[in-house]
Amino acid sequence: MQKLFTLLLVVTTTLMTFGQSTLNANTTKSSVLWTGRKITKSHNGEVKIKSGNLIVKNDVLHGGKFVIDMNSMTCEDIKDAEYNGKLLGHLKSDDFFSVEKHPTATINITKVFKIKGKENTYSALANLTIKGITNEIKIPVTLKKNSNGKYIAESKFNIDRSKWDVRFGSDSFFDNLGDKAIKNDIEFAVVVETL
Repeated sequence: MQKLFTLLLVVTTTLMTFGQSTLNANTTKSSVLWTGRKITKSHNGEVKIKSGNLIVKNDVLHGGKFVIDMNSMTCEDIKDAEYNGKLLGHLKSDDFFSVEKHPTATINITKVFKIKGKENTYSALANLTIKGITNEIKIPVTLKKNSNGKYIAESKFNIDRSKWDVRFGSDSFFDNLGDKAIKNDIEFAVVVETL
């Protein structure tokens, strides 16, 4: 009986993993773009994916995990080098993302649901960790193959930064900010291409 149970377990595990691949991200062709807004203006830039992977089975997305290099943060809209450096220094400080203490952020896709009637389109649950704080987010994802046979996953979503203790300039915590208030929502546009 024990041998039969072991055999069934091996067969079941083999069937579940057949065709499933953990595909590493091509970090040079992947990107995370961000946009933050004040009442009167906005800033945008990029942070790099340090490492990561997509889990794909028979061309269907099953999961993934990514490490974001917070020290790679850039600001693209400010052309003045001094002003640009000041903004990035502030964003990396304890007022915002505490990058010295928390040099990486992570996204771990835990559940994936295929959207019926929409090809290559998914709704995913993911654990997003910033400043050592983890919250679950729900994100849309598309997964396609390019002409070179590499998978490309894309997602656009917003987060409420205050849930990760990024409170500076938030009118949810500070009064009388007027047009100096910074909106809680940060927009992300993520593109991941596999090797």
